[in-house]
Amino acid sequence: MFKVAVVEDEDIYIKEIQEYFMQFEGETGNKFCITVYHDGDGLLNSYQGQFDIIFMDIQMKFVNGMSAAEQIRELDSEVIIIFITNMAQYAVKGYEVDAMDYILKPVTYFTFSQKLQKALNKIKKQPEIFITIPIKGGISKIGISSLLYVESHGHILNYYTQEGMISSRARLADVEEVLGRYGFFRINKGCIVNMKYVDTVLDGNCYMEGAALPVARNKKKAFMDKLTEYIGEAMK
Repeated sequence: MFKVAVVEDEDIYIKEIQEYFMQFEGETGNKFCITVYHDGDGLLNSYQGQFDIIFMDIQMKFVNGMSAAEQIRELDSEVIIIFITNMAQYAVKGYEVDAMDYILKPVTYFTFSQKLQKALNKIKKQPEIFITIPIKGGISKIGISSLLYVESHGHILNYYTQEGMISSRARLADVEEVLGRYGFFRINKGCIVNMKYVDTVLDGNCYMEGAALPVARNKKKAFMDKLTEYIGEAMK
């Protein structure tokens, strides 16, 4: 699932872009988690390097898209930025903040889908890291980027990925040793989480992708320190 921010102050365009994403999902099978902001200021106040793609209007009240993009680039050099604008001369400046492309209003589905596919192709070219786990009758290869968390139930480990769950017989300590190199943390005796997908830590629980996972008291400080460090690195 790709995480996308749509930054636009006109509701008519927000609705149109959301409909285009739904159409694109139906045609390609790609899935998107979309967060809408009505101003660049709203995006900046909550930005933690959590998005893969940002679709951003240039002309907005308060903080415009170009100013927001400049500040985001100071935090995140990897996120893909696509500007939406009424006038092409404004979009040309986007290359100063390493924007991938721009779309002129009114936005057509054909143009939108072409730009979105270009962005996805760029993301998918990034090298993936896989782990191989034994399963009944063979082995399974899991991409680190799609692995949410691993839970232990006795000698059985359940690997929860964006595509579903896979069970395997193994020791959690052995898996922890491998995953610890890639931004994972053991939050309690029987669970390792991918810090990339942590949405909130509240009331003793770690929330991610709809799951509430308990954080052991003796792990909380170390987990929060590691999570803060991870977010800081992701934003460089």
